[in-house]
This record gives sequence, C-alpha cells and structure tokens, in this order.
Amino acid sequence: MQFLYLIISLVVVLADQGLKNYIVAHYAIGEIHQIIPGILSFNYLQNNGAAWNILTGQMWLFYIISIIAISVCLYFLFNKKYKNTLFDVGLALILGGIVGNFIDRLHLKYVVDMLQLDFVHFNIFNIADSAITVGVILVFIYLIFIEGKEEQHD
Repeated sequence: MQFLYLIISLVVVLADQGLKNYIVAHYAIGEIHQIIPGILSFNYLQNNGAAWNILTGQMWLFYIISIIAISVCLYFLFNKKYKNTLFDVGLALILGGIVGNFIDRLHLKYVVDMLQLDFVHFNIFNIADSAITVGVILVFIYLIFIEGKEEQHD
C-alpha cells in the first residue's frame, strides 16, 4: 500500500515541476495572466525564502529542514504502527510538496511560485505549497478526530 502513497507523492512532484517549468519557459518574472477571471491568475515569482518570504536567502536552513521533513514523512509512511488512509494520504501530499520545492531550491536556489488568488489578497504559491497545506490539514484531522479512537474500537 505504501507504493500507492509514493505514487501520490510522485504525481504531486510531477505536476508541480511541470507547471513550474511551463511558467519559467513562457513567463517573465512578475508577468500576470488571468486563468479564471476574478479567481485565479498565473504570476511568476522567484521566492528565495519560505512562506511569506520569511528567512530570505537561508538556503542551507531550507536544505536541512527539507531533508529532515522528507525523512520524517518516509518514516511514518513505512512504519506499520501508523496505518490510516487519511494520515497516509496527508503524508504523501506533504512529501510530494516538500520534494517539489526542494528540487527548486537545489536546482535554482529559489522556489518558483505562480498561483495567485484574485479574490483575496494572499501570497503567491505553487502546487507543492498547496499539497503541503492540504496534507497538513488531513494529518491534523486524523490526529484530532481519529487517532486514539481507532484503538478504542479494537
């Protein structure tokens, strides 16, 4: 079953890197194109920090954090003690997102961001960021509402 979760991670990485490569090849930095009017635009930015551009230029720190986070995700995905579909899908999304942004940091020394929500003032992000966010939400749902309750029913 872990193979399926690794496939989910791989799909996230491929979708993330595919869109990033498309944006880099077809857009100038700061160039904006509406995709869904009033909802979503592509806006090519280069982010050499983390979310909200914090810790700008601290690539060595992001390398260490990424390696640790990848290791933790793999540990929990392959540890038989932690088996729950919701938890594992969340970990797979997180893993794919971390790897997607880690590839950028290793290769480009920055992360390509391009997704801009036009209906709210929010940071520009990418598919990897979205996968990490959804994955963390799924893991939190599991930890808050499911973990421990499964054992009570056994």
